[in-house]
Amino acid sequence: MRFFTGDELGNLKILQLKTSGSDTSKLEQLNRPTEKPENSGVQVLSARTQSDSPVTLLAAGYSNGRAELLTIAEDDAITSLQQWTETRLKNGQRYVGIHCTERNVLSCTSNGALRMTVIEQDSSDTAPTFLTTSLPTRLCDWRLSENQNTFAYGGDEVDLSVWDTERAFQNRVEDLTSSTAAAKKRKRNDTLFPGEIWRAKNVPNDNLGLRQPIRITALCYLSASSGPNHHLLTGTQLGSVRQYDTRAARRPTSDWKIAKVGGVETLEQGFNLHEVFVSDSGSNLFALDLRNGRVSYSYKGLAGSVTSIAPSPTFMVSVARDRYCRIHSTFPAPEQPGQQQEHKGEVLEKIFSKSTPTVVVWDGDHSSTKPIASSQELEEGDGDSDEDVWDNMEEVDDDGEVQGSKTTKKQRND
Repeated sequence: MRFFTGDELGNLKILQLKTSGSDTSKLEQLNRPTEKPENSGVQVLSARTQSDSPVTLLAAGYSNGRAELLTIAEDDAITSLQQWTETRLKNGQRYVGIHCTERNVLSCTSNGALRMTVIEQDSSDTAPTFLTTSLPTRLCDWRLSENQNTFAYGGDEVDLSVWDTERAFQNRVEDLTSSTAAAKKRKRNDTLFPGEIWRAKNVPNDNLGLRQPIRITALCYLSASSGPNHHLLTGTQLGSVRQYDTRAARRPTSDWKIAKVGGVETLEQGFNLHEVFVSDSGSNLFALDLRNGRVSYSYKGLAGSVTSIAPSPTFMVSVARDRYCRIHSTFPAPEQPGQQQEHKGEVLEKIFSKSTPTVVVWDGDHSSTKPIASSQELEEGDGDSDEDVWDNMEEVDDDGEVQGSKTTKKQRND
C-alpha cells in the first residue's frame, strides 16, 4: 500500500506500508532536490489511481501559490506533468483544497480563488488550459463531492455552502465581495450566489441569547445510501462536529461537542459503516460513531496535534506536528449503537520525519488493499483454525506408536 505525504519544506514523500513479514514501513523522498520549490511548504495533496492504469496522478499545492500535477509509476518513478501558479493568492493566504479527477484538477484558496485545470495527457512547455472563478473569502476548507457534481466550503464567518460545479464556472463570479453593502444585503435576505444551490443556517443563539460565531475549520462529504451529495460533516473551532442533510434542513441535524483541547483540526470519513475520524488541536485522535456522536475509541501515544488523516479500506495513516507519520488499525463500530466497542484501533507503527509533515493522502489503489475482518469473522476464523489443528494431530496408543491423524483415520474408515 502506498501513501503520499508533503511537508513544510516542500518535500513529497512516499510511505510504503508493509502489511506482512518482519519488514517495517518506509518513508522515502519522492521528488528530487532540484524539483523542490524553494521556501514553499506543501499545503494540499490529492491522489488518484485508475483501475485500468498502474499510474497514479498526484496533485500538490504549495504555499507560494505554485501547483503541480505529477505521475507516479509502479516503481515509484516520478514525472512532472503540468505546473501552474495561482496568481490571485496573496501573502497570508493559502490553499484550502485540491482534487484530482479523470480530466481536471480543481484547486481552491482561502481567498476564494477557484481554478479548474485541464489534465494534458503528455507533458509540454505550453501553459495548461484552465477556467477560474471566485468564491467568498476567509475559507478554511473546500471539498469536491464523490461524483464531482458539487463542491462545498466553509470558513471564518462563512457557513457551510454547496455549489453546482458546472454552474459555478459558467457564471464566472469574479468579485463577490467588491461591495460591502451588497454582501450584507445577500446575507440579510439569504439570497444564493449564482451557482450556489444550498447554504446552511447558523445554529440558534446560546442560553444567554448571544449569537454563536461561525468558525468552520474542516468539512467532508459523507457517502450514504441516499447519495454522496446530501450529507456533509463539519468541524468547528469551538470543538463541535455537526452533521447536515441538505434535503432536510439548513441547520445541522446533529451537533456534538467532541474536541477535548481547542477546536477540530481535521476530520475524514472512514471506510467502515458509520465511521469518521476526528482530531482536535491537542493530541487527540478519535473514531466517532455517526449514529449517536459517541467516541468509539481514541488512539494513544500521540505527542502532537494531527493535521491530516488518510483512511483506506485496511489501514489509516495520520501525520502530526510532532514530526511522526503513524499507521493505525481501524475497526468497525458496533452493530447496534450504544453497544460496547470490542476491538479498538491502535498505533501499529510510527515513522519519524526530519521535517514536519503537513498532509497525507492514500493513492486510492483498491487492488492493494484487503478489508479488515469483523470481530465475528475473527472469532469464526479462530474456531475453524482450532478444529483444523485438532483434526490434524496424530493419535498415539498406550505403547507410544503413532496411529495417524484423526482426519486420516476418518477418511480410512469412510
